[in-house]
Amino acid sequence: MSMAVVGLVAGMALGFAGYFGGFGAFLVVAALGAIGFVAGRFLDGDLEPGDFFRPRGHGRGQGRDRDSDRDRDRDR
Repeated sequence: MSMAVVGLVAGMALGFAGYFGGFGAFLVVAALGAIGFVAGRFLDGDLEPGDFFRPRGHGRGQGRDRDSDRDRDRDR
């Protein structure tokens, strides 16, 4: 399923919740959707628990530019 279809379904769910249940239901559906999204990313292996507790600038891919390292190694 494409990301456009997933976005469409999520938007429709939020719209129905807002229309039929009011703003409170809209917030509950949005919060549960966000929790489900994060849980799915964990299960896919895209996130690790330490990603939320690691200070900024010390995460994966931070601090070193792989492309510049590769260029530097190639020039040697």
